[in-house]
Amino acid sequence: MKEEHHRIKPSDGTRMALPPRLVIAAPHGRSGKTTITIALGRVLTERGMVVQPFKKGPDFIDPSWLSVACGRACRNLDAFMMGHEAVAASFARASHDADVALIEGAMGLYDGIGPEGEGSTAHLARTLGAPVILVINTERMARSVAALVNGYRYFEPETDVAGIILNNVAGRRHEEKMREAIGLYCGIPVLGAVPKGPRPDIGERHLGLTPTIESARRDTLIEGIARRAGDTLDIDGIIKVAKRAADRRVPVPVHTATHESGCRIGVFRDKAFSFYYPENLEALREAGAELVMIDAVAGDRLPAVDGLYLGGGFPELYLEELETNRPLREGISAAVEQGLPVYAECGGLMYLCTAIEWHGRRYEMAGVIPAEVKLFPRPQAHGYAEVQVTGANGFFPQGTIVRGHEFHHSRLTATGALRYALTVRRGQGIDGQHDGIVYKNLFASYLHLHALGTPEWAGNLVSLVQRYRDSRFKKHGSMMSGPVEKRQVYGRETSP
Repeated sequence: MKEEHHRIKPSDGTRMALPPRLVIAAPHGRSGKTTITIALGRVLTERGMVVQPFKKGPDFIDPSWLSVACGRACRNLDAFMMGHEAVAASFARASHDADVALIEGAMGLYDGIGPEGEGSTAHLARTLGAPVILVINTERMARSVAALVNGYRYFEPETDVAGIILNNVAGRRHEEKMREAIGLYCGIPVLGAVPKGPRPDIGERHLGLTPTIESARRDTLIEGIARRAGDTLDIDGIIKVAKRAADRRVPVPVHTATHESGCRIGVFRDKAFSFYYPENLEALREAGAELVMIDAVAGDRLPAVDGLYLGGGFPELYLEELETNRPLREGISAAVEQGLPVYAECGGLMYLCTAIEWHGRRYEMAGVIPAEVKLFPRPQAHGYAEVQVTGANGFFPQGTIVRGHEFHHSRLTATGALRYALTVRRGQGIDGQHDGIVYKNLFASYLHLHALGTPEWAGNLVSLVQRYRDSRFKKHGSMMSGPVEKRQVYGRETSP
């Protein structure tokens, strides 16, 4: 079986110069790099600079906060899902009009997916020719900070560790000792010292920070973070570091104009479903689709659409409201039976199942997929995933290799007869071996993919949606989808 793993080729377009840029990294997670990046993004934006934020890795939540802080959509940079050429091209395209590009790293600076640090934050910094500012949690540390700094500075000497921000500093004497040691042994600037103490609390849960779409206090929190951390940062020194980034041009594919297809794709976009890469939505629009945002929590009936894209999020936190919204659930169930194309990821997969059980209570969902979902305290899948398309479906050619990531606390139980399109090569999928449930024109999986790493996805989805729309128009003289009087849902006859 032929394998296809699409990547953007360096010869596919023109070359763009990269703007001033820097990477905010740390020796390990929970060092404070997210808070520092949010603060820096807001402070630079308030200075009148155009700041383009990026997040290294597949995370959805940190980018939501960086987007608000900088007033521009944060983009993910992930070599595993996207490929190195696509990472560089995406970076160049998104930041071409920015005064500075701000990249938040992930985990520790040198943590990657292989023994030589492939895909690490340091690897990304070298790929983009970006200097690194290292945020260090200095609790219970003084002169030893210099040894840590030099270890990170010289571990991979080609990584440009250009500045240090000291976080959780106990007081003036503590700060003076660390500045003196770094100046004596390291010779690189300390660009900020953030004091230990109470700080604005964004809030966390099992997948990380609370997404901004759920936070009524997001602007107040960001302002508080910016005031507290921003006052302690050497902003001029940080800008100087960004401007010393290496001159670099990268190949960027030329986007060809796409005529509008006339088809409408509904997208769940609300506090329960908010995990979407901007490039995925853009790719659907570039393929000719009009996107119709749907509030699955507070909305009403299914609007007139020709297809659906149900992304991930935290449906488990809004189960009562999702269950109460019966008209939407039943409208989607009926439309799927009529052949409505639906592409669902993770949270969207959960919503399409019969029910979700959490904390001992069962909540009715759309009932399209004959399986129930159970939530567990610990993650059931966490990390990168790779699958091969081995079953017939309307979205991917057989033989295609698709890369993405998984992060969820749920598992499918009480499953009926399921047809799968994907064989798991890395990751967990539905049962450790399979993913990609297919039913009529529905495709649902735990895999989050990125459109730049799987460029055929958007065009295939829009083509399927347009074929469905055209067939309905020929049959009924109408382009609108909606419920029918009675429908069969896996052998059960129900009424709207």
